[in-house]
Amino acid sequence: MISKVSYSKKLTVLFIAILSLNVGAEGEQTKKVFISPGVVSVDVSHNGKVVNLKRNQDRDNEISDFYLPTTRGKIQPMHPFAPHLVETIGELAMINYIKQKSDGDDALVIIDTRTPNWVARSGGIPTAINVPYTKFKKKEKALEIMEDQLGVQVDDVFDFTYAKTLVMYCNGIWCGQTPAAVKALLSYGYPAAKIKYFRGGMQNWKALGLTTVNL
Repeated sequence: MISKVSYSKKLTVLFIAILSLNVGAEGEQTKKVFISPGVVSVDVSHNGKVVNLKRNQDRDNEISDFYLPTTRGKIQPMHPFAPHLVETIGELAMINYIKQKSDGDDALVIIDTRTPNWVARSGGIPTAINVPYTKFKKKEKALEIMEDQLGVQVDDVFDFTYAKTLVMYCNGIWCGQTPAAVKALLSYGYPAAKIKYFRGGMQNWKALGLTTVNL
């Protein structure tokens, strides 16, 4: 019969052995920080350069001070565009769109709708372009952007046949910049089915330690 003391020692040895699987020779933790099961990183192209999109592997990393205040803005609804059926997406869907864009899907545009001062202070999401929400609210400028960058034929009657799918984000669930941009686009007739709203925005992106770039 195994004594209680002997059994306890065996459990202790087993526990230490399990812990050691995630510790390197110098005592540092080596367990990877995953994006999703089995996925540590994704290579994407941003402005002609390869960017390794991943979560920060430093286990002491914390969200930047810039996104610590809890008093900003107003909480945006999960679906703020009713009755228009604009899809609200999460981080994994966002990463899939980034990969899709990086793989050469020209029918897709990822748009950071924040004003430049926000972008300069926190960076942006790989493959995105910065088009401030203020430009969408000005109809003349919005029509110019739709024609030049979003595949819309602007004439007496707008033709959205080749309108691109827009994946849009701003600071996060408390930020109204993307909702303002989306509502403006919908008022011009942009198809709701071709607009995706990443509600978590930069705050969630930063909270997960995901890669950011200069836009």
